[in-house]
Amino acid sequence: MNTTPFSTVHFTSTTASGRPRSGQDQLQAGATRRVRAAGARALVLGGGGSAGNAWLIGVIAGLFDAGLDVTEADLIIGTSAGSTAAAQITSATPAELLAGILSAAPQQRTGPVGSDRGRVPIGPVADHMRRTSEIIAAAEDAADMRRRLGAAALEMDAASDGSGQTRWRATVAARLPSQRWPERTVLIVAVDAHTGEPVVFDRHSGVDLADAVAASCANGFGVPPYGIGDSRYIDGGYRRSSENADLAAGYGRVLVLSPLGGITRAPLDWGMHLAAQADELRARGSRVETVLPDSDSRDAFGSNLMDLSTRPPAARAGYDQGRALAGQLTEFWR
Repeated sequence: MNTTPFSTVHFTSTTASGRPRSGQDQLQAGATRRVRAAGARALVLGGGGSAGNAWLIGVIAGLFDAGLDVTEADLIIGTSAGSTAAAQITSATPAELLAGILSAAPQQRTGPVGSDRGRVPIGPVADHMRRTSEIIAAAEDAADMRRRLGAAALEMDAASDGSGQTRWRATVAARLPSQRWPERTVLIVAVDAHTGEPVVFDRHSGVDLADAVAASCANGFGVPPYGIGDSRYIDGGYRRSSENADLAAGYGRVLVLSPLGGITRAPLDWGMHLAAQADELRARGSRVETVLPDSDSRDAFGSNLMDLSTRPPAARAGYDQGRALAGQLTEFWR
């Protein structure tokens, strides 16, 4: 499997490895235990900022219009922007969600023009990437990386008055068509900022849907760690990857939509990247299909995935890609 940035679509039969994390994280243990008994099909929605969320909705809408409804999966796993998409597609139709993106008021593209006439990240986005890259480079392993990221995010937020949390929750809640957890199994991934332990929320966790999504999307630097009860949480993409496809262990068919193209900034020997997770899934008997952004989608994303102006073109490109892939995916999914 090719995991270079924004590779083209790869279709591969796979099997899933459920490497349950050890440790105190009862939320993750409870949620993952509940899905082990599960059904046949899992849909994995990866993170990727505003553009990535729009692309996910576009792909799902394109598949839907071509006759393939993946929103009826037995399990949906959402991480970061993918957690928003997971909550959205379980409470509104793909057509409604796509129309909402395309009808939104136009946004001015952000960032200075680079030498290739594209926009280059500035301000918080560039600073976030720099800070997290330095932390990842200094870490000894994945657990150490998560602890360091959590500690750094908490330290950055130590002087805040907490008002950012209220605003962030309102922002996230406004993106969701419903504030209620769906009846089907949806897993929302985050990381405990104090301990570095992975956390998986579901409808049995005693956490509001908007809070779970807000926690999963809190990158810890541009958006401070998100508080639920006595705990603070950071982006679920720090758990293992922006996809966390390994949580689909035990499902017969696993469809992964990865806005970030399956890549990781962690050392490859840590096994954090999507290809390693797919190999584990294969080893356990699952079939896995992976959809990564094609060249048109990558062009639509630009260089700043948080740029709101990229949402309509990213959604359109995703829609076209979904329609084009529907024939190949239908036999696998059904």
